Amino acid sequence: MDSHPGNEAELRRQAEEIARENAVRPSEGRQATSPEESELMLHDLRVHQIELEMQNEELRRTQLELETARARYFDLYDLAPVGYCTLSEQGLFLEANLTAATLLGVDRSELVRQPISRFILRQDQDSYYLRRKQLVATGAMQSFELRMVRKDGRQIWAHLALTAAQDGGESVLRVILSDVTDQKLMEAAMQESERRFRTLIEWAPEPIAVHRGGRLIYVNPAAIRMFGARSEHELIGKPILDLVHPDFHATVLARVKSVTLHGVPTPMIEERFVRLDGTIIEVEAQSTSIVYDGEPAIQVAMRDITERKRLDAELRTKNAELERARSVADKANLAKSDFLSSMSHELRSPLNAILGFAQLMESGSPPPTPNQKGSIDQILRGGWYLLELINEILDLALIESGKLSLSLEPISVTEVLLDCEAMIEPQAQKAGIRISFPQLDGTYFVNADRTRLKQVLVNLLSNAIKYNRPGGTVEVTCNAVTAQRLRISVQDSGDGLSADKLAQLFQSFNRLGREAGAEEGTGIGLVVSKRLVELMAGEIGAQSTVGVGSVFWFELNLAAPPQLAAAADGPLAPPQADSAHAEGLRTLLYVEDNRANMQLVEQLIARRPDIRLLSAADGLRGIALARIHQPDVILMDINLPGISGTEALKILRQDPATAHIPVLALSANAMPRDIERGVEAGFFRYLTKPIRINEFMEALDTALEVAQNGSDSVVIPGDR
Repeated sequence: MDSHPGNEAELRRQAEEIARENAVRPSEGRQATSPEESELMLHDLRVHQIELEMQNEELRRTQLELETARARYFDLYDLAPVGYCTLSEQGLFLEANLTAATLLGVDRSELVRQPISRFILRQDQDSYYLRRKQLVATGAMQSFELRMVRKDGRQIWAHLALTAAQDGGESVLRVILSDVTDQKLMEAAMQESERRFRTLIEWAPEPIAVHRGGRLIYVNPAAIRMFGARSEHELIGKPILDLVHPDFHATVLARVKSVTLHGVPTPMIEERFVRLDGTIIEVEAQSTSIVYDGEPAIQVAMRDITERKRLDAELRTKNAELERARSVADKANLAKSDFLSSMSHELRSPLNAILGFAQLMESGSPPPTPNQKGSIDQILRGGWYLLELINEILDLALIESGKLSLSLEPISVTEVLLDCEAMIEPQAQKAGIRISFPQLDGTYFVNADRTRLKQVLVNLLSNAIKYNRPGGTVEVTCNAVTAQRLRISVQDSGDGLSADKLAQLFQSFNRLGREAGAEEGTGIGLVVSKRLVELMAGEIGAQSTVGVGSVFWFELNLAAPPQLAAAADGPLAPPQADSAHAEGLRTLLYVEDNRANMQLVEQLIARRPDIRLLSAADGLRGIALARIHQPDVILMDINLPGISGTEALKILRQDPATAHIPVLALSANAMPRDIERGVEAGFFRYLTKPIRINEFMEALDTALEVAQNGSDSVVIPGDR
């Protein structure tokens, strides 16, 4: 350390004074020194002063650290999460940290020399004094909870830990004060929750048990009854496995393990339990992890399903019996349908003779007498009625036996309505009924079988005319009820039906009490219509008002207009050159009752100047045209009015004049089994709708080549 001039003068002065002292005190062994010796003494004094200053600096640093430590200590003391207090032996506050003062809602200065009992609720002061007395007597720390009152009057729960200590020779009490109000509120809430839980399970109708460590610690009254005990004491403490059938011990242990490990309730599991009397009961059980009396436990909610299982077993037995009975009934019903179908066909032959000869007699020469004419009319009327009955029974038998085949395809509603109008108009005029049909723009197409659709509509129209009043009306309407459904309604002005009769509609052979009336009927038509509509994925129904009339309606799914299918292998192939003009014009006969499909084929054949097209709307007309015109190829629909395309093919094959003509099938029946049956029936090729242009033209050209050269000279491609 460098010396200042002032210090240097002071040092010299001290050195000279020391030298003088040495000179006047020879008895101490020191003599007057020379200037050199004085200089040496001055150096020693400098070193000594530097050492003193270093010691002073160290003392100041130590004092600063002590003050910093003291400040840190008091900060920790004041800001501790619990209150620290020092009480006199009489219980007066001597010292308290900031946390304790804040907990009691006062300034720290307000606590000095104040008794702690001032802040203790009156009802809990005895508890405090008793604990303080025990501390003085035993010296053991006292830990307890009581209610204290803050300065603002709010009550809090506090935990106190009292210890005895000595401070400056005086006996004092050290107090650790903690606010446990939230904890006490939570405990109170848990206690209330547990109280409610106990109340609920006590009154629960389902058996509930609680076990811990594999032994029962609680059972509610329902569980006591289920296990056949007289009181809970017969079950509490009992191992849970003692009440479980041995076959289900592993299941129960796995359920307990799952709940213990994962804490997730198990699903309801069927198990077998054993009552105290040894009776085995069927039980559904679900385990849940809970806290019971403050410790983890497992609650088991149970449901006695013994009776339900017994009833289920009885029901299965009855169902098996019903299934056997239904199988017998189905066989009987099938046999009935087969019998009706067979008998209907057998009845047609004699009926054909009856009607034929009756008509010959009616038109014979000389004409029959009036009496004979009346008798012949009765024969014809009964014969035609019997024929209608046979036809309807045959339809019903086919439907119920599952043998009725439908060809579902886009059908023009306008065309069907026009056909039905032409068919029903003579009947309406004869009965004096005015009938009106909607004027449609031809845009409505439904997914249906054309023949069966007309059958349903004609049946509803015929009934509307038959059961109308003289001079009445029939109105046909057509509306799209949704974007996917079209409703066709037939409204009459007849007497209407009561609610009970309306409920009996669509029942076989039920004419709703009109059996004795003048109108003939079978009571089958509506049943057949309902089944046909349902087979076409539709719905049929009726509304009626007595004295006003009835409305019969049915709905079918709308369909897009029929279109040519896009060819998968490119644009339309040109006609083959060798089939055309050298031999003259070739003839194609198309037998089809759907006008839209007919128009499509007409458009295709218009592209072929080498082919002319003939058409027929049913199988019988097609056979007649084939015999007359001898077409090169026949294109045949399967589902035709009158006879089917398959039946028409059989007739053509049996006739030597037409047996050689290749017949192509074109049908909406596109299931693999339909195609197989078509090939087995003898069709040259079986094509499906919608038409694929190239496939259609290729099949047509192949058939034309076979017709020209003979089947032996052409390899016929594999059928689809």
